[in-house]
Amino acid sequence: MNEVKRPNPTSHTYFSQRLRLHYLDWGNAEAEHLLLVHGSQDHCHNWDWTSEALCDDYHVIVPDLRGHGDSEWCMGAGYNNMDYVYDVNQLTFTEELDKVHVIGHSMGGTIASLFAGVFPEKVASLVLIEGVGGFWYKDRDTQHPGQRIRDWINDTHTLAGRTPRKYEDIHASIERMQTSNPHLSEERARQLTIHGSNRNEDGTYSWKFDNYSHSRVPYSIPYDDMVKLWESITCPVLIINAKDGFDHRIGQDDTLRHFKNVELIEVEDAGHWLHHDQFDQYMDHISSFLKKHAG
Repeated sequence: MNEVKRPNPTSHTYFSQRLRLHYLDWGNAEAEHLLLVHGSQDHCHNWDWTSEALCDDYHVIVPDLRGHGDSEWCMGAGYNNMDYVYDVNQLTFTEELDKVHVIGHSMGGTIASLFAGVFPEKVASLVLIEGVGGFWYKDRDTQHPGQRIRDWINDTHTLAGRTPRKYEDIHASIERMQTSNPHLSEERARQLTIHGSNRNEDGTYSWKFDNYSHSRVPYSIPYDDMVKLWESITCPVLIINAKDGFDHRIGQDDTLRHFKNVELIEVEDAGHWLHHDQFDQYMDHISSFLKKHAG
């Protein structure tokens, strides 16, 4: 599937912890709700092809997480998964999303799984695509707190002196996008780049996401608490990982046992962005899963 053929979705804002956050509404308000959560340094248009394929059957809502896309950046604060979970919950309140189907990719998969564990009554089904697993959280919990805090301070101080990279033109930005994911077609890389970058005053291009989103806060949810939330999920769960994806995904490292009603699928010839790399196969899996649990 190539160009998104459906008319553009409507663009909206809502407020969460006084931040103005952006989301797309693909219409079909009377249908069951479907919420799509993107990953780190990504944006809502990452889901355009998925939304176009599913918006005839579902009311698709797609947020830009804080510090990403067209949502405001956090000034004077870092980015914590619990803040993202708060934002997702605030969006379900704003849009009156009840018993919503949730799909999350990468960090968005982590956020979606935590949300489903905190609010199991709100989630009808859950799809995790290359969701970030608990390995880093477990490793962090073993560090001395002094070292953990020093690392965070040093990393944040480094980010303070980091100038967002500028690309000479949109073509250079697209090339960088394709370097990050060689599986991307030029057309798909172009759409992701156009929506994921801003043109600077001097004519160059820079990515929209806040560089501070690279910083990991020294204290977040402990690994044991993450496991307890996974064990609290009551809805059906589909985990889709790529054979050539990142290490330590949800479903790996013996984490599958923490989910009650779960199915794991591994996709061949795909990397971390498998929903772009093997789109038709991915759509077959999620469409079948959603139909099974809709209604």
